Amino acid sequence: MAMKGKPKVFIAGSRRLSRLGADVWQRIDNIIERGLAVLVGDANGVDKAVQQYLASRGYAGVTVFCMEGGCRNNVGEWPTRIIASPDASRHDFAHYSTKDREMAREADYGLMLWDGRSRGTLTSAVDLVRNGKPVVVYLAPEKSFHEVRDSDQLANLLKRVDPSVLEVLDGDLQSFALDSRAPRPGSARLF
Repeated sequence: MAMKGKPKVFIAGSRRLSRLGADVWQRIDNIIERGLAVLVGDANGVDKAVQQYLASRGYAGVTVFCMEGGCRNNVGEWPTRIIASPDASRHDFAHYSTKDREMAREADYGLMLWDGRSRGTLTSAVDLVRNGKPVVVYLAPEKSFHEVRDSDQLANLLKRVDPSVLEVLDGDLQSFALDSRAPRPGSARLF
């Protein structure tokens, strides 16, 4: 059961990432130790790997977000939040990003495990920052963590990835990612 009144962290990442290292598990252990409520999706890849880890630790403070029609993965049989699709006949990026936007809206923090290419993971990080919510981005190719609290920090992170990644972003994401006028919340270290 998700813990009422506890800060919520949205954990997500690339479907191509399914094997995560000890450094990532340590960050998730910090989330567990702090008793944060975890919001996670139901996709294969990072979502499923994080669910498996949380289940192995017996962590109950998890809510799995799924699109209407059923959950693909709910390893710990946690409570679910079913999100209605604007067009249930579609099962594409727009369909599943509806669920991700809801988790970003509801969360207080984010932990994005990014392969440096996934549009969905980057979109979630941008959504969190755009709404003044700090996010830790794990850049898997470098095995490095980056705290992102504003568009300056996001732009610096994007300088570390393949420029072709930026070419696939829509104009709204690009302009926000490069806009240094976005809000700059406090700077206490995240999990």
